[in-house]
Amino acid sequence: MIKVMEVPFDPGAEISAFDRDAKGAGAIVSFLGKVRGHAGKSNVRALKLEHYPGVTECSIAAIETEARRRWAIEEVLIIHRVGELPVGEPIVLVCVSADHRREAFEAADFLMDFLKTKAMFWKKEIRDDGEDWIEPRDADYQDAERWR
Repeated sequence: MIKVMEVPFDPGAEISAFDRDAKGAGAIVSFLGKVRGHAGKSNVRALKLEHYPGVTECSIAAIETEARRRWAIEEVLIIHRVGELPVGEPIVLVCVSADHRREAFEAADFLMDFLKTKAMFWKKEIRDDGEDWIEPRDADYQDAERWR
């Protein structure tokens, strides 16, 4: 399931619901990404994420399809926020269920690497010293490259 939302979500409630629905799974892995309070030496006040409805969800669905092709996973939940998010606010939640832990861990790691580099989002850091549109870091692309 893919949810792109403007409103805050409760990670604990989402993980609990995912767990309830994944009755036959032997493993559940989750990752929660939050807005960092710093960018280099600057203090971050917020992160603004923009997207094209429909296009963004399709780009995420393609990433999920590839994860399902590579690993024996059962269920996937991807929640991604858009809008202006203050420091500490959850941005992304990825949950993966599988029979075994290795598939769940690897699929979740893969999903995050490609959400960072291929999902159709535009991000702007709002800092104490100004604001700038940001791109994925070189390290993000290197992380994604290891799956090729």
